[in-house]
Amino acid sequence: MLSNLKQQDQAKRNLAIMWFANFFVAGSMTMVLPFISLYIESLGDFSEKYVQHWSGLTFGITFVSAFLFSPIWGRIGDRYGRRKILIISGMGMAFSILLIGFAQSVWQLFMLRFFMGFFSGFIPMSQALISTQTPKEIAGRVLGTLQTGSITGSLLGPMLGGVLADTFGYADTFKWTSVTIFLSALLVLAVKEVRIEVKKGVRSHYSSKEVVQHIIRNPVMLTVLLISALVQIAHFSIQPILSLFVGELHGPKNIAFYSGIAFSAAGLGNLLMSRRWGNIADRHGYIKVLVILLFLAGIIYLPGAAVTNLWQLVIIRFVLGVAIGGIIPVRIAYIRQEAPLAMQGEVLGYNNSLRFLGNIIGPMLGGFISGYLGFSAVFISTSALLIISGVILLVSMNKHPKLAKHTA
Repeated sequence: MLSNLKQQDQAKRNLAIMWFANFFVAGSMTMVLPFISLYIESLGDFSEKYVQHWSGLTFGITFVSAFLFSPIWGRIGDRYGRRKILIISGMGMAFSILLIGFAQSVWQLFMLRFFMGFFSGFIPMSQALISTQTPKEIAGRVLGTLQTGSITGSLLGPMLGGVLADTFGYADTFKWTSVTIFLSALLVLAVKEVRIEVKKGVRSHYSSKEVVQHIIRNPVMLTVLLISALVQIAHFSIQPILSLFVGELHGPKNIAFYSGIAFSAAGLGNLLMSRRWGNIADRHGYIKVLVILLFLAGIIYLPGAAVTNLWQLVIIRFVLGVAIGGIIPVRIAYIRQEAPLAMQGEVLGYNNSLRFLGNIIGPMLGGFISGYLGFSAVFISTSALLIISGVILLVSMNKHPKLAKHTA
């Protein structure tokens, strides 16, 4: 076993490596997300409603397979280590996205996105890896630091992807994206997995039944996990049709580039505040900060229903990023506090699975709402879902104050 000093040095090295790996993965994935709807348009002569509906379905289908496999990957990671899972995930995503670049029909694109979902979860798995090597009292700050890697990639990816798509076309952009994700998987080879010291007598293994029972016995944790789905439904409802909304506001000229700017605005807000929110939550309590962030995000999203210019949408997305940037690291830090080390991967797997469930429902819901009621209705429904999530968590926190108490 490594000495404490060596273990700390290795943990810092792992954090740095995974920061860059997350940067490349997030940057690569967001290079192509803004123009999935535009890619569908390029595959045939389709009506606007057809494109909106299939944008939601194609965007969301990846998360169906991810929803099914995320707890399985989490459990395997608990037993055999997360480094191997991260390498498999990176290689699988790279191969899937390469094939998407050769798609000739909407149906092929749909099936390849489904296949890609089996290997999704690179970033959540990296969060689990870093979580298990991090002391509870600084979990929010450390996980917030890790998230800045994926946020920085998400910030630069859409703009770079927009430039590449406008210059070389959508298919070639997918092919180049697969190369950078492959390089991210290679970076993980340099990681040496470590865990913080555990006390003697602490269990090293839990059955799936025991993990589920542990979650059910903690109503606040169960609420946090369920809210993961609601937050993703809200946040992802706008994602697949954002480029179409940008086109309506700005016009068709360089639409991929301006869609990238709209996507990146939220990332910039995230980058500025995610580490700070984690630090604040370490000091004042994870559940309290989560409630505040959910209410803020819900209030900020509402004016999106009334925007008439692209710059207004960009400002709203930026402020939203400031509010929503802390939700993921604070949520994971709370799980780090409440779940024993030997089951954290599986608990985070259930958290990711519920997030992916939200990712399934959100894009389809957004696509159908925008198709029948217009873009403004998507912003209104998103705002309502986030505020409802805040109310649910606030009620749970007040009903079970001991379980919501900050103990890190």
